[in-house]
Amino acid sequence: MLNCQKSRFRLPEDIVYLNGSYMSPNLDVVEAAGIEGVKQKSHPYLIKPNDFFAANDLARSLFAELINMNEPGRIVSIPSVSYAISNAANNIPFEAGDKIILTGEQFPSNVYPWMRVAQEKGASLIFVDPPDVKDKRAAKWNKNILEAIDTKTKVVAMAQAHWTDGTLFNLPAIRERTEAVNAYLVLDCTQTIGALPFDFAKIRPDVLAVAAYKWLLGPYSIGLAYFSDRFDQGIPLEENWMNRLNSEDFSALVNYQEKYQPMANRFEVGEKSNFTLIPMLLAALEQLNSWTPEAIQDYCCKLSFPFAEKFREYGCWVEEDQYRCGHLFGIRLPENLDLEKLKTKISSSNIFVSYRGSSIRVSPNVYNTKSDMQKLLDCFN
Repeated sequence: MLNCQKSRFRLPEDIVYLNGSYMSPNLDVVEAAGIEGVKQKSHPYLIKPNDFFAANDLARSLFAELINMNEPGRIVSIPSVSYAISNAANNIPFEAGDKIILTGEQFPSNVYPWMRVAQEKGASLIFVDPPDVKDKRAAKWNKNILEAIDTKTKVVAMAQAHWTDGTLFNLPAIRERTEAVNAYLVLDCTQTIGALPFDFAKIRPDVLAVAAYKWLLGPYSIGLAYFSDRFDQGIPLEENWMNRLNSEDFSALVNYQEKYQPMANRFEVGEKSNFTLIPMLLAALEQLNSWTPEAIQDYCCKLSFPFAEKFREYGCWVEEDQYRCGHLFGIRLPENLDLEKLKTKISSSNIFVSYRGSSIRVSPNVYNTKSDMQKLLDCFN
């Protein structure tokens, strides 16, 4: 059982930070790793050719452990989710009339690349919006997604849970359906991986992208992505030297190579050997694997589920517990609660949450306590 880990972060005692879906605070070990990385550049004569590759290889292995998969060579570092999604979109063989299925109000990084390719290739974007119901909303939404996937579907691009309210999607069932029609499953799991278990063997995505600065507890401007063997002959967004075969041999770099590094490495971002961000990411991944996503999710469920029920008692709508994750939920207000007044009370109490449309997004993590949740609830009185 995981206990509160606030002492491992630098959060002030008078701050209630319930906004991990916006950006995570740094773990002490992540901050220290970044400082040491900056210092390393002051002594470039100590940086050896192998240092350009070894840390990235370790990041692949640690991320593979986190998502329960056994092919770390299919994992690459990325500067953003949109970078990975664009690489995927550019390498899927679309034909006119193909369908791209997305969930309603999906995060833009997994929308804009598909908008472009749909326009260029004559494909159509199909958004499956959430049902306008409160009872069994998530179950009906998942059913509608499954029913939207047909033989004309080329891609289903979505998330493990919706970024605004934590609604869980039935990815194993969706994967089974996409495989039946030979469609690609492309996932942005930035809002789940690290805090919610992801069983790779059950979901088997074609592409999986995760930004590091939220639930991976890592730095900004870096992330990790998986590409299946369906992309092994793909053309990457950029032609950087490190992604070519035998680039580890610095003395032979002018022996230009037509072949790429094996597996997914052709899609890795240029200057992947970021001597500041990679050490920070490694420190975060090591800590997450030590805690485990299962323990983190259990901690967040025990923290958020009882209070979700209390918010419902105020007339608010929160997705049913069995259909959402514990570390992220949206509170939709009844008509008798004034959102602007509530925002003022929350802000004056030094509580940090996010506002998405007419709802409040609450996203606790292992640095939060029942007292934090109670302070938020008190603002509703």
